[in-house]
Amino acid sequence: MLVKTHGCSVIGVIAIPIYVEVNIGGSFGYAMVGLPDSAVKESRERVETAIRNNGYEFPRGKITINLAPADVRKEGSAFDLTIAIGILAASRQMSANKLHEYLILGELSLDGSLQPIKGALPIAIEARKKGYKGFILPAQNADEAGIVNQLEVIPVENLKQAVDFLNGTHFIQPHALDTRELFSFQQETMEVDFSEVKGQENLKRGLEVAAAGGHNVIMIGPPGSGKTMLARRFPTILPPLTLQEALETTKIHSVAGKLKNQKGLIAHRPFRSPHHTISDVALVGGGNHPQPGEISLAHNGVLFLDELPEFKRQVLEVMRQPLEDRVITISRAKFTIEYPCNFMLVASMNPCPCGFYNHPTKSCSCTPPIVEKYLSRVSGPLLDRIDIHLEVTPVNFEELTYKRKLESSQEIRKRVIQARNIQVERYKNLKGIYSNAMLTGKLIHEYCSLDSVSEKLLKTAMEKLDLSARAYDRILKVSRTIADLAGSEQIKVEHVAEAIHYRSLDRSYWKT
Repeated sequence: MLVKTHGCSVIGVIAIPIYVEVNIGGSFGYAMVGLPDSAVKESRERVETAIRNNGYEFPRGKITINLAPADVRKEGSAFDLTIAIGILAASRQMSANKLHEYLILGELSLDGSLQPIKGALPIAIEARKKGYKGFILPAQNADEAGIVNQLEVIPVENLKQAVDFLNGTHFIQPHALDTRELFSFQQETMEVDFSEVKGQENLKRGLEVAAAGGHNVIMIGPPGSGKTMLARRFPTILPPLTLQEALETTKIHSVAGKLKNQKGLIAHRPFRSPHHTISDVALVGGGNHPQPGEISLAHNGVLFLDELPEFKRQVLEVMRQPLEDRVITISRAKFTIEYPCNFMLVASMNPCPCGFYNHPTKSCSCTPPIVEKYLSRVSGPLLDRIDIHLEVTPVNFEELTYKRKLESSQEIRKRVIQARNIQVERYKNLKGIYSNAMLTGKLIHEYCSLDSVSEKLLKTAMEKLDLSARAYDRILKVSRTIADLAGSEQIKVEHVAEAIHYRSLDRSYWKT
């Protein structure tokens, strides 16, 4: 008897329907065709043992399994349940009447219980798009798939539950979530806050400007001065995720299998902080079975690179194109995958190997050539993509013990949202431009024009501070953001002066 069950394979963040055809008849044997990888081929042992351990018989005739379309490679263990249901239906141990209505996926343990799968959210989205009535999957993935409305999400604990449901002898209540209510509730909770940071008012202001304009930022200062603490609180002042952004972000984390501790949607902007020993493939994504890298997991959020010069040069250089294109393309001989990576880069570093170059009270033990070599690990082209440079100084005792109430992340975020709304309105007719940081060449000069006084100040700064041509465009973009924060239509001289301050480290450290 021939039976067809329905599964799905995920390539990149796109789900592709897979039809599992099971035929039983003729002599003894077991054959699987349709480009299965090792994990799919090994399903025979898991499926056979699970079927026997749940009181069913494993057929003795020849079992032929075809995974169609045959030119798409099938990877992972999620087809176990799809294949097991197909074998039981083809051997007439269960009804096949409802199989065309449901997508079925899950990894089987030997006792028939189900393990979670990767990519449940994009698969559920594809199931709804293709008009399936429901999606039968492991109970652990129910919250993830339940985000998708107009689709029955049927959570099952084991093989027997799935069989009884399809036979109509056991009703399972479809799992549903009120996505908007859940999203709103999760957005209200924050684990960290800017009000916990003592002192560093100039740094808080710099990060506010960065958040308001979507600018990449680097912090340079001695160890223990608060760089990492501030970076970890940076997402709390960014505008909240929209529902669409949350779905995009959740899809990527779902494909990567990073949603184990999440409750449905990701409601907060991601904050990824990879160790400096990370490889270039782990950062941008790829591998034999391509997976999203850290820059894609930081999509719609923040990628924090602590101790920037300690990262391998090759690792840093591969970020240059994704920072511009906001998408990473992974090419292989037989396929090409695109992962979105629209993230903000926040980097921190010591000014020298010992950490005390330019320190107000401690002396540096590094010679000038050592300092120069250390700073040169960060290339000019990468710095070219960082708009704001902030110098971090140690917090003194008086600031640490000061008792006044400090400004919260929520208060800063309100100003950031107002500035972002101004930019969205200003660039509404420009495709792909949503913030000042995205402005390029011609657009900078169109939207960041200066009056004569501001232009004279910028000219003087360029000459006296010996700033580079790349710093000129960065100053104009940051000036536009500062003006938006002030609610000013025109860029004024005080806005330019503050923006120049955020580039003064070019001269202090990189001598451009």
